[in-house]
Parts: sequence; C-alpha cells; structure tokens
Amino acid sequence: MAAKIKKGDRVIVLVGRDKGRSGEVLQVKPKEDRAVVKGINLVKRHQGQTAKQEAGIVTKEATIHLSNLALADPKDGKATRIGFKILDDGRKVRVAKRSGDVIDG
Repeated sequence: MAAKIKKGDRVIVLVGRDKGRSGEVLQVKPKEDRAVVKGINLVKRHQGQTAKQEAGIVTKEATIHLSNLALADPKDGKATRIGFKILDDGRKVRVAKRSGDVIDG
C-alpha cells in the first residue's frame, strides 16, 4: 500500500492531549503505523550523560499513531482524507479529498 502520510507533510492531530494542533512529520515508521511530529506528543525522558550530551531531563517528541493524524489540506489547512490519482503522464499522486488539490508536486 502506498504511504498516505510522508516525511515533511503538515498534519493535524485528531485525538489526544494535542488535539487540534498541527506540525510537520519528522519521521514515519510504517511497520509500526506510527510517526514523529515536530512539537506534538512531547515527553520528558531522563537522559544519561554521553560524550555529546549532558545528563538531565530531556523533552522530546514521542511517536503518535497514524490513525490519530490527518493531513492538512493545502488549500485551507483543515484536516482532509487522502486519495490517489494517476495523472496523464502516468505518475501516481496523492489528492486531498476535501478540495481535490494534488498534494505531491
């Protein structure tokens, strides 16, 4: 199955403590159906000291399930579902169901 949400996409959180907030996808883990979104699902982790980093409590993004995310429509920024369309030149592109806009350039 083709990926509906990809790295670099702008997404909106549908449920949970960050509901309604949006951010950019930093990483997608397709095998786990999860993604890391910038500024979303922040957790505090106790970090041991390494050569690069001091010890202490670090705030970082945890993964969030893909079912809790929706792509932001390129036209109005609201949550949209994603469809696929094959263009005349044979390319398969993602399409926003809300506005019909092509998401992939």
